Amino acid sequence: MWQEKDSATVHDDIIVYEVMVKDLDEDWWSSYRKKLEQRFSQDKLVIRAQKIHLL
Repeated sequence: MWQEKDSATVHDDIIVYEVMVKDLDEDWWSSYRKKLEQRFSQDKLVIRAQKIHLL
């Protein structure tokens, strides 16, 4: 939740998906992020990547 300039309180739902891939195609994910932003009318959609080391 956050406060808008006009003092209105705004609530936003957050949905988290996890996708694990062997090889990361950054160009594809960047393009897909833009499509999702348009589809869901979002100013910014976060797609992040991180390397892991399996033990």
